[in-house]
Amino acid sequence: MDHAIIREEYRKLTQLLIEEGLTITTMESITSGQIASLITDTEGASAILKGAFITYSNEAKIKNGVPEEIIERYSVYSTETADAMAKACAGAYHADVGIGITGTAGNVDPANPEASVPGQVFFSIYYCGTIHSYQKEIGILPERLDYKLAAADAVYQELINLILSDSEGDVHYES
Repeated sequence: MDHAIIREEYRKLTQLLIEEGLTITTMESITSGQIASLITDTEGASAILKGAFITYSNEAKIKNGVPEEIIERYSVYSTETADAMAKACAGAYHADVGIGITGTAGNVDPANPEASVPGQVFFSIYYCGTIHSYQKEIGILPERLDYKLAAADAVYQELINLILSDSEGDVHYES
C-alpha cells in the first residue's frame, strides 16, 4: 500500500467536498477511524467533517444506531450492516455523505468467527439520500494498517465517482 498516494487521494476528495459544500461523517469498524483521519489531514476539513464514530465492537454499532436485529440476522460483516452504519451516522449528524464500513482484516474475528472472512470488506455510502453498497475482497497484506488503507482506498474510489457523476460537469477535477 502506498500511503502517500492514498493521502493524496483523500486530500483531493476533501477539497472536492469543500468545493461542493458536502458534509460527511463516518461510522468505521475495520478502518478504526482511518477514513476520518485521512479527511482531516487536509486543511479546512472542519468545514465538511461533521464527526465520526469508531464502532469496532457490535455493542458500539448498536449504541450508535445500528439495529441489533440487523447484526443478528445478517451478521456484523454484511451489506445490511454497512448500510445501517452509513444511514445511522449520516442521520446523527444530518450529513450529506455517510460512510459505513465493516469487515475482517487478515484473521478470523474471534468475536464473530462464523461470519468473518479475512480480507472481506463491506461498505456503504449514503450520498444525498441514497445508499450505495459495495463489497471488496482484499488479498493478504503484511500489516493491519495496510488493510485499513486498502479499505479506505476502496471507499475513496467509489465516493469520488459518485460525486463526480453527480456534479454533471460543474467540477473540474483531475485524479
